[in-house]
Amino acid sequence: MAGLLLLGRKGVIESFLPTHEVAFQVLDEAADVKVNDFFRCSLLEALDEVQRRFDARLDEEEVLVGMFRLAVPEYGRTAFREALLNALFHRDYSALGTVYVQWHPDHLFISNPGSFPHGITLENLLTHEPKPRNPRLYQAAKRLGLVEQTGRGIDKIYADQIRLGRPAPSYERSDSDAVRIVLRGGKANLGFAKLVAEQDEEGTPLKVEDLIILNHLEYERRIDVAAAAGLVQRPQSEARACVERLLERGLLEAKGERKGRVYHLSAWVYRVLGQPESYVRVHGIARQRQEALVVEFLKAHDRAERKHIVDLCGINGPQAGRLLKGMVEAGILKRLGSPPRWTYYILAKK
Repeated sequence: MAGLLLLGRKGVIESFLPTHEVAFQVLDEAADVKVNDFFRCSLLEALDEVQRRFDARLDEEEVLVGMFRLAVPEYGRTAFREALLNALFHRDYSALGTVYVQWHPDHLFISNPGSFPHGITLENLLTHEPKPRNPRLYQAAKRLGLVEQTGRGIDKIYADQIRLGRPAPSYERSDSDAVRIVLRGGKANLGFAKLVAEQDEEGTPLKVEDLIILNHLEYERRIDVAAAAGLVQRPQSEARACVERLLERGLLEAKGERKGRVYHLSAWVYRVLGQPESYVRVHGIARQRQEALVVEFLKAHDRAERKHIVDLCGINGPQAGRLLKGMVEAGILKRLGSPPRWTYYILAKK
């Protein structure tokens, strides 16, 4: 079956492997199908046909890195090829269904019949050892040089998309029937692509876990060790080592101590990204400004709990507690309710 899938003629494949089918589709904003090509040829032919259609539609931007221009394609070429290879070589060939490659206006969607192999989940996708569904087919693909000897194609998908200033790939649509991946396109963050390229030029390339954390902070602003461990799917000790390494390299800054310690992008990184004002917001508001925000909130809403102050000032729970305690001691606020659970605050003077 492996030999037939790799090298068989179309008619023979249709007779002996009727479950095999690959589709390349282009959809517009209204989800109307503009291109609808189906292939039931060998995997090598199907791979070539889909790759040619992908290459023909791929646009690029450019960013200046030192004296050189860096091409930033709409989708990572390596990310796309690895995702397509995974869909073709790890699909369930015992189940009816089609490997879909769908080109949407703002994303690529790739799916294949069959769930993740036993033991692999969304929570360990990045760290689980390789577990091919079709071992003989996978071994043949390795001999042909199509897939990684190490089996770390998932790392390549993540790294290639993120380094281009794109959101991380998403497998969240996957279920027991199919593995589904979404690669986001749209406008790239050229500043982020430049940052990654400069790290490469300096001989200090970023690891995939570094890229995942930096990419998360570009959108979510803050992260703690527990959240970082979940993102990179590693123990907290390894996640802590990762964020501290980025801290030492000047890519991150930290606030707080021990359990309350959080990390955010450094002022230098925000300058490279062309977002210096974001650093001011994420770095924190001066104590006087925080107090003024609390007073304005209470003038409008009469009472506040600690959770409101966390959201209002962009700080964590212990920091909000210290802020409120200081304002009570200064006579600005009055604490009411039954501590600690039912405590709330009002203005001492109106």
